Amino acid sequence: GLIIDLRNNDGGSIDSILMSMLQRRAWAFWADPTGKGTATTNMHNAYRGHIAVLIDEKTYSDGETFAAGIKALGLGPLIGTRTSGAGIWLTNRSRVSDEGGARIAETPQYFADGSLLIEGRGVSPDYEVENTPLATYRGEDAQLQAAISLLRQKIVEEPVAPLVPRPLTLLGTTAGDYRLLD
Repeated sequence: GLIIDLRNNDGGSIDSILMSMLQRRAWAFWADPTGKGTATTNMHNAYRGHIAVLIDEKTYSDGETFAAGIKALGLGPLIGTRTSGAGIWLTNRSRVSDEGGARIAETPQYFADGSLLIEGRGVSPDYEVENTPLATYRGEDAQLQAAISLLRQKIVEEPVAPLVPRPLTLLGTTAGDYRLLD
């Protein structure tokens, strides 16, 4: 299982890169013609396991976008507390008379139906788990423990079968004279 911790994430701009990596699926393989080498997938770094994502009220901006994408694409459950709800991106292009700047929220994100993605409401977790101040002070992390427990359960209930492609073996001395092993 993979746990992605977005708590205290104050933004950036890599949500689409990370989600594209998490959506990769193996569909072809490279293998040693002798069948002795380790097969690799054509989609490098294609992750095939279960995913859980930790969020909290300090998950902001691109962290929220990533959480919303994980939820919308059904890549895994969100665990923790609702995010901040500040998804309209800011710019620095507004200059003032003393050459200072004013950051203005002006680039909203929205779904295909036109509704705002995050702004004003945030992203709600699939599993609401709060880390209380005293438990946090003691070094406890109920959200992380919930993610670990959930992934352990999913791994037992829905194991991911190993990829075992049928390797090619060389029949003769002519290049390209291969057959599938039965």
